[in-house]
Amino acid sequence: MAEARRVVVKVGSSSLTTASGGLDADRVDALVDVLAKSRGGGEREILLVSSGAIAAGLAPLGLVRRPKDLARQQAAASVGQGLLVARYTASFARYGVRVGQVLLTSDDMARRAHHRNASRTLDQLLAMGALPVVNENDTVATDEIRFGDNDRLAALVAHLVHADLLVLLSDVDGLYDGDPAKPGSSRLDEVTGPADMAHVEIGSAGKAGVGTGGMVTKVEAARIAAAAGIPVVLTSASQAGDALAGRATGTYFHRTGRRSADRLLWLQHASEPRGALVLDAGAVRAVVEGRKSLLPAGIAGVEGDFTAGDPVELRDTEGRAVARGLVNFDAKEVPLLIGRSTRDLARELGPAYEREVVHRDDLVPLHG
Repeated sequence: MAEARRVVVKVGSSSLTTASGGLDADRVDALVDVLAKSRGGGEREILLVSSGAIAAGLAPLGLVRRPKDLARQQAAASVGQGLLVARYTASFARYGVRVGQVLLTSDDMARRAHHRNASRTLDQLLAMGALPVVNENDTVATDEIRFGDNDRLAALVAHLVHADLLVLLSDVDGLYDGDPAKPGSSRLDEVTGPADMAHVEIGSAGKAGVGTGGMVTKVEAARIAAAAGIPVVLTSASQAGDALAGRATGTYFHRTGRRSADRLLWLQHASEPRGALVLDAGAVRAVVEGRKSLLPAGIAGVEGDFTAGDPVELRDTEGRAVARGLVNFDAKEVPLLIGRSTRDLARELGPAYEREVVHRDDLVPLHG
């Protein structure tokens, strides 16, 4: 932990705002003090994934609690995001550190060109000595293209930038095997794999009520990152300094897997399918076991309304999801392709149809 050179730190709304909504300047400054100190002379790179835009926009708009409808959430985010970044900019300026705002949607990340651009921008900001402040683009994200919580976004950003460590800051000092507020619950110091969590009961909501995540989303984020080869520390915002200094604190999630192709992790965990393709048994074997592209001959049916480039689910004839991928045709075109060879399609419809429906580079099997 102490030797991690590139670190992604995620902080939630409840650690940055007052109970009534609005940013708590003292809390923001305390976090910035820790992050600036951890950067040292620049030998360590830090990216901050920060919630708080919607919460910061509540009070200025006269809202007493987080709205349930998307339109008012987007309005609050529009006001709050400016306030959030202005606060970080001013606070980091005390240390001569410049911040750069990066707003993402899951749709950005599943598409090849957008994914590459995001990666390049973050790398360049770090190379120029800036500290990226990443948030979901709540102002424009619709329900279909939202990450839903910044814990998952943080895990995926950590993978995107090849981070050495992910630190998830919460209002609780780690993962407990029951409700931390009840006697008899104990904190897990380490998680080496799923078996360590078989007896853990996880609540679903944060205490402060201003964010969307709870312990469930943090554990899921830790699982995604650990499976992608990135260790994770889950602790409270007040203990961020200990976590970044490598001192024992919170819950440490060991790596459980190795790094995979960047965009496929995004495709698996960040995309929301816009439709589905039903595959015959041979195509299921080819895609899942053979890791081959999906050709028109293997398609048995189509569901939903999608356009070329959208993420779709690939299902077997029993309706089970076996893979996810980016489709190369519109939904209305697929019925013309079902069960046919690419050679026949090219001869009848033109050379544009002599290609895969989902290329293997844009396809990830779903396990379990």
